[in-house]
Amino acid sequence: MAPVAINEESGNATIGSVAELKKAQANKPTKDTQLFNPSFSPTVETENDDYQYAKYKPQFPVVEWEPLTEIEVTDRGHFADPRKTALFSAAQKVKHLTPAIGTELVGIDLRQLTNQQKDELALLVAERGVVFFRDQELSIHEQLDVGRYFGPLHKHASTPIPREPGLEEVHVVYNDAAQRPDASGFSKIELWHSDVTYEVQPPSTTSLKVITGPEYGGDTLWSSGYALYSSLSPGMQAYLEGLTALHSAVAQADGYRAAGLHVRREPVESVHPVVRVHPVTGWKSVYVNPGFTLRILGVPKPESDTILNFLFHQIADNVDFHVRFHWEPNSVAFWDNRIVTHTATFDFWPHTRHALRVTPRGEKPESVEDYESRTGKVAKDRQIEIWKEQGVEVPQSKKGLSRARGYND
Repeated sequence: MAPVAINEESGNATIGSVAELKKAQANKPTKDTQLFNPSFSPTVETENDDYQYAKYKPQFPVVEWEPLTEIEVTDRGHFADPRKTALFSAAQKVKHLTPAIGTELVGIDLRQLTNQQKDELALLVAERGVVFFRDQELSIHEQLDVGRYFGPLHKHASTPIPREPGLEEVHVVYNDAAQRPDASGFSKIELWHSDVTYEVQPPSTTSLKVITGPEYGGDTLWSSGYALYSSLSPGMQAYLEGLTALHSAVAQADGYRAAGLHVRREPVESVHPVVRVHPVTGWKSVYVNPGFTLRILGVPKPESDTILNFLFHQIADNVDFHVRFHWEPNSVAFWDNRIVTHTATFDFWPHTRHALRVTPRGEKPESVEDYESRTGKVAKDRQIEIWKEQGVEVPQSKKGLSRARGYND
């Protein structure tokens, strides 16, 4: 669960930098700068040492980790065969779940992937947003090996890690009967997020394996940032491409500290473009999320609030951008945190839902301008590129009033 980053600063002032924002926050009374969601509570669990996966249950070690430093990352998708012949030929079936997002590969054993197939998987995830596998017997150590192939692994500053020593790079997702969801303190939209976007180099091709889950319920939904960008008018697209936003870890850290837990690395805040370009596909994606994006910089706060509220609701409410996956034990998902947001359904209490996440670090998010300057290429709209491949005439923008059409379902 991602805590909500809330900043109650009011007024029409334009804030153009992180330093100015922090100064403005510091000048406000404490009650007006509460940065954690009061409904947020870290993972707790009942004691059950007979549980099959007790060694992977959550713990919160009191240790100190050094701040993350910038590293060079090269996406493995750059080395993939665009046809993905090696990967697809190993699958019994390739099922695209929606036009915008989500593919399931049937009959592949992730333990047997060659490096060429891993490269093609990275490209497939970059194109489709999230890729699913079922009936996977790979261990957490094998899952870590696949993750390291995609990039250096991220260690989370505050969320739990497994009890088993040596798994500090694993993020534990765990809920059981001891943690009953309380819907009185948050709305569902606030739980949509992309993982740790406050880092200078947020994650890339992330994996999650569910090891225990309910027979029904506990689904995860993903929303495509590509599709969101493609849905916007050319004027809105151009406007957003020139903006940056502040992403903050403060709310998350404060939530853990308020629960009496240790934060292993001091929280950070980073500024990222509102529209980023994927380094492999060259496609544009909206890159904000309700969990960690505080505000858009360089515009008056009412404007920032309005734009973010619109984008957050599009992420959460527009089902054309979504795919929903029901987990079974040993299901695995790989998603690209650079181009999708996600949320879970907390509808399975009092049953147990237990999963392990491995999170490679990606490159620094790159704006359209920076991408085009660095590569000499033109960043693209995913939907337009797909229409071109299909030989479909690309619709032209129409000026003036449009006539509403009736809903036909």
